[in-house]
Amino acid sequence: MSIRRLPEHLVNRIAAGEVVERPASALKELVENAIDAGATRIAVRLASGGIDLIEVIDDGCGMTPADMALALERHATSKLPDEAIDQVTTLGFRGEALPSIASVARLTLESRVRGSDGWRRVVDNGALVEEGPAALPPGTRVLVEGLFGKVPARRKFLRTPRAEYGASLDIVRRLAMARPDIAFSVEHDGRRSLATNAPEDRPARVAALTDRALAENSIGVDVERDGVRLGGVAGLPTFNRGVADHQYLFVNGRPVKDRLLMGAIRGAYAEMIARDRHPVVALFLDLPADLVDVNVHPAKTEVRFREPQMIRGLIVSGLRRALDEAGHRSFQRPNEDALAAWRSEPVGPMLWDAGQGDTLTAPRHSAVFDRRPSFSAPPPLARAEPAYAPPPDTVAHPLGVARGQVAKSYIVAEAEDGLVLVDQHAAHERLVLERMRAALAGGRVASQVLLIAEVIELDEPACDRLEARLDELAEFGLELERFGPRAMLVRATPAMLGQGDVTGLVTDLADELAAFDEALSLKERLDHVAATMACYGSVRAGRILSVTEMNALLREMEVTPHSGQCNHGRPTWVKLAHGDIEKLFGRK
Repeated sequence: MSIRRLPEHLVNRIAAGEVVERPASALKELVENAIDAGATRIAVRLASGGIDLIEVIDDGCGMTPADMALALERHATSKLPDEAIDQVTTLGFRGEALPSIASVARLTLESRVRGSDGWRRVVDNGALVEEGPAALPPGTRVLVEGLFGKVPARRKFLRTPRAEYGASLDIVRRLAMARPDIAFSVEHDGRRSLATNAPEDRPARVAALTDRALAENSIGVDVERDGVRLGGVAGLPTFNRGVADHQYLFVNGRPVKDRLLMGAIRGAYAEMIARDRHPVVALFLDLPADLVDVNVHPAKTEVRFREPQMIRGLIVSGLRRALDEAGHRSFQRPNEDALAAWRSEPVGPMLWDAGQGDTLTAPRHSAVFDRRPSFSAPPPLARAEPAYAPPPDTVAHPLGVARGQVAKSYIVAEAEDGLVLVDQHAAHERLVLERMRAALAGGRVASQVLLIAEVIELDEPACDRLEARLDELAEFGLELERFGPRAMLVRATPAMLGQGDVTGLVTDLADELAAFDEALSLKERLDHVAATMACYGSVRAGRILSVTEMNALLREMEVTPHSGQCNHGRPTWVKLAHGDIEKLFGRK
């Protein structure tokens, strides 16, 4: 086959494949253009998640009719004044962005320079169909309609309108976080879903766009080394989430998702946060343009540093220094003691029956949800306890008999052949997960109705994800109801979880659903959801257990599959054999 030149419309469609993957990527290009135009206000309007309509209006410098014609040609840009491609300081300079979008949608471009008349150009899937005067204030308005409407092979692979809206909102949120001097607003299907004031200080803007509780549960970061400056907000280690989607990273004002930076964050929080948890951070790295290459990815979401180890060291040391200054601070949710004082007595998922030896009785669930510890009876006020029955025989139990508790986290048990140490939280988390699996195999997890329904505030996409899975979540015993655009109402929780952090549970489940492939049912991701619920229903490290509670936990571990490791793959118990103990004391 001979080599031939491709037609212009096909070239533009191929270019669009790099730049326009989905509505969110088209929106990113348009909002970045508005920022680079010097806008102080940017308004975004979407319909069907951006699939049917994307509109971006700004009050920037605007374009003349001649500039508008050039802007719709490939490889034409105002963002690269000379050939120093590595010195670009704007958010982008890809000249094919507008023509690529116009090649796969109907694009209306209206603009006006201050002191001049406005102009309008309409391009329908690559063909200019209309041009003429337009009435609008100074600035630019871009309207994109019917994205991929004439490219069915691309359109059928778009996700649902809700999913596309969530991705689009995330794009605007990140860009708005990078520029607290600009006011942003987003309207979706006729309803305002995001609005920021300007100018704002950086911590206030970050908290407004992530979680309002972050303002009181974070510490500022400000460190400089060799001309590189790191600033931003770092959440306390106890203020964490179940996925890493709440880490916002910026390099010279550009939102990025860079592996080096994310690895540095993990290193900074190492030993302060569980491996399956992720901190909430917003970090802004500013450095000379010649120390970073922003052109290694078509969408500029990845960067390459000239001195990556120096950058990593700066982030790790800067974050650790800031976290050290936080001292003993810890994330606190509203105190529930007052509510617990007048609710029913706690009922645990497994109760110790002192009259029947080392046996576990079946759970007796209350009709209301109780917030106090529910693994068994309330913990004793002191360690001395009456002997209701003689201690069980160590020979009959592989994990031995409980002798005490260390650091309010580890059970010490004596077995026939040595000393057993049990991580109480990890072990009980596995037990709760296995109970939940067994209940699901039987049809449905029993739920426990809350005496007072609890309102959980989330962002709108998170509420959408939960609302789409209400029936499946109900099979887990979690009964939710939509409560306005940005809140969910919790009416019941899984009975076997007993006491739990309802806010944390629902928030983490929303995060888990965000990471799921929508082509899979929730049941196919059972372990993810069940493990998240089990974590919130398990005995926490730091809780004092009675001897009977400890022995009940050991006995259930002995008869539960997979109880040797927690839901995250860590061991739940270790044994120090008699011979090992003798070696420690030099007896062997």
